Amino acid sequence: MELSLKKPIVFFDLETTGIDVVKDRIVEISLLKVSPDGKEETKTMRINPEMPIPPHVTEIHGISDEDVKNEPTFNTVAKDVAKYIEGCDLAGYNSNKFDIPLLAEEFLRVDVDFDMKKCRFVDVQVIFHKMEQRTLSAAYKFYCEKNLDNAHSAEADTKATYEILKAQIDRYNDITNDVEELSKVSSHNKNADFAGRIIFNDKDQEVFNFGKYKGQTVESVLEKDQGYFSWMLNSDFPLYTKKVLTAIKLRKFNS
Repeated sequence: MELSLKKPIVFFDLETTGIDVVKDRIVEISLLKVSPDGKEETKTMRINPEMPIPPHVTEIHGISDEDVKNEPTFNTVAKDVAKYIEGCDLAGYNSNKFDIPLLAEEFLRVDVDFDMKKCRFVDVQVIFHKMEQRTLSAAYKFYCEKNLDNAHSAEADTKATYEILKAQIDRYNDITNDVEELSKVSSHNKNADFAGRIIFNDKDQEVFNFGKYKGQTVESVLEKDQGYFSWMLNSDFPLYTKKVLTAIKLRKFNS
């Protein structure tokens, strides 16, 4: 079954220097844009992360410092990436927890003002885990009856993710072929930030999702513990989380 699309959707995958959204950087990005008419376009590029790639990470995705030393930095390609995905929804495998937060961080680091909150996000891994509970390679075998060659190659993983989502729509009658509905199915929480540190409660209020103030509204915490805002800004939180926190504080101040 082909995806029912009202606007383009971009499946993407990142290979990185590690799994820390705050500290790690992109070394390869692959983007597969699917248009409402079914046209597919792939763009894959290596990125110089401007930091060493740990050997144990190179063992996973096969990309070394030598491979990327002459590649462009994210700063030089960020505007092109933003333009390519502008007006599109985004999809990936474990993308809600990792790829989307990391991409948002990379945009912020180089001052590219791309509002990812305008996108809807479809995480194929969440759908898979809710239905079957397996890895990407197993998902590909289970849904598509194919072996995933070149696993941990961004382009191979991206194409496999796209095929899996189409197969999931074919398989499950209670999954609607609509990106808005797929986005809802593939979300665990309604996040205010991409890292899930701040989420919305059932009253659509921003609440902390970690630490001693977990479950309490951000506005009430900032009012009773004025030092908490400064602590978060000076601590090792993602830039996007800090951006959301600052916006809530300014909104409260101006109200």
